[in-house]
Amino acid sequence: MTHYETIIGLEVHAQLLTESKMFCGCSADYADAAPNTHVCPVCMALPGVLPVINRAAVEKTIMAGLALNCTIAEEAVFARKNYHYADLPKGYQISQYELPFCRDGWIEVEAKVEAEVEAEAEAKRVGITRAHLEEDTGKLVHAGAHSLVDLNRAGVPLLEIVTEPDLRSPEEAHAYLTRLQQILRYLGVSSADMERGAMRCEANVSVRPVGVGEFGTKVEVKNLNSFKAVRQSLEYEVARQIALLEAGERVVQVTMGWDEANGRTVVQRTKESSADYRYFPEPDLPPLVVERAWVDAIAARLPELPDAKAARFVAEMGLDPREVAVLVADRAVANYFEAVVSAVRNPVSSRNRVSKYAPKTVANWITGELFRLMNAAGVGIDAVQITPAAFAELLALVDAGTINVNSARRALDGMFESGRRASDLVAELGLAQVSDAEALAGVVAEVLNRYPAEVASYRDGNEKLFGWLMGQVMRATRGKGNPAVVRELLDRALNVQR
Repeated sequence: MTHYETIIGLEVHAQLLTESKMFCGCSADYADAAPNTHVCPVCMALPGVLPVINRAAVEKTIMAGLALNCTIAEEAVFARKNYHYADLPKGYQISQYELPFCRDGWIEVEAKVEAEVEAEAEAKRVGITRAHLEEDTGKLVHAGAHSLVDLNRAGVPLLEIVTEPDLRSPEEAHAYLTRLQQILRYLGVSSADMERGAMRCEANVSVRPVGVGEFGTKVEVKNLNSFKAVRQSLEYEVARQIALLEAGERVVQVTMGWDEANGRTVVQRTKESSADYRYFPEPDLPPLVVERAWVDAIAARLPELPDAKAARFVAEMGLDPREVAVLVADRAVANYFEAVVSAVRNPVSSRNRVSKYAPKTVANWITGELFRLMNAAGVGIDAVQITPAAFAELLALVDAGTINVNSARRALDGMFESGRRASDLVAELGLAQVSDAEALAGVVAEVLNRYPAEVASYRDGNEKLFGWLMGQVMRATRGKGNPAVVRELLDRALNVQR
């Protein structure tokens, strides 16, 4: 059987977070609005109206282009892209064609490479052909035998990002989309939420025999609205094309849709070319001159991007790259982590100072215990009531020996639910750790007297029982015994007769 190579290029549409639409003053925040309430003569394409360019949308496009390492054009031109759908009121879309805002960029993704033992990740550079600005279409709502048109979305600013055909597997496509979504969210230019339609993907996929230079016939898979849909549709389409070629048939250039219910791609129409859209410059909008000073001012506002932040966390804080990847996946989580570390390192009181291993400690508590609570509640970091200073106080109580880790978890549960301070909850719930050696020695003696058979077995060489006896002592102290003190006392008592 012939071995085939997969060739994938992606086109991603991301709605930009602006207050108004691309060419009119209608609110772009239409998510919970009744149908056709965020409309005006411009976005409804009534006769005699004229578009006006949204400056904020242009700035966000340039910001995204800079983050994607694109060349920013000195002059950009809007064009009319002509096609006829029921949810496109003008009968054309104002987009860009020959002169987009951003072109010739790239981003790096972690691509999985199968090794003999396990999958390893290596950096792969994916070329960005162009990133241009256009307006979104309306939306069709299918109700029985009828299709209803909602124009609330029509005219919302849309950033289209087109890759080179550099991706070689559905896994690489998934990695690219994940990284792109992360960058757009870090920039704050788009929510990039695929499930809510704020980011949509179209894939161009073909296969060719390994070693052949010429690309195979590409097929476009349209309107993929989840990461799962992207991966599954590409896997199916690659298998479909290989099966055709193996059977001696040819792949036809068509546009396919993804039938998620049946797990297969289905033909929607023959594939259009650029000539079918009859592009020509938008006569109602002049060319837009992009001054260097404007681009420089936008560049100065770029936040620290995920890769740079991850590298800094590893270099400055000594964290493992794998735990750093979890922390920087969400900009808000990364900022919260840094704020807790800062509060630990620069406490209001010296009593709140945590050990020199603070970044590692903070990372473990956030990705472990705090994520546990967030996942159970189904909320993001923005909904967490625990301030970074309050989190630092909790860790300081652990570090000082005032409470142990189990008690700290109980206190954190209460802090998450109420937003109260750790010290108040420790006092109210009686969580303070018992470190008094004399009091704990009595508990140890009581436990050893209660389990003479286990003690004898330990002294005969069954050392695994030490942990079990340790657990009985901690249970007797209701989890408040200082583990270090308990361990020392138990070891002394058990080994006195050995």
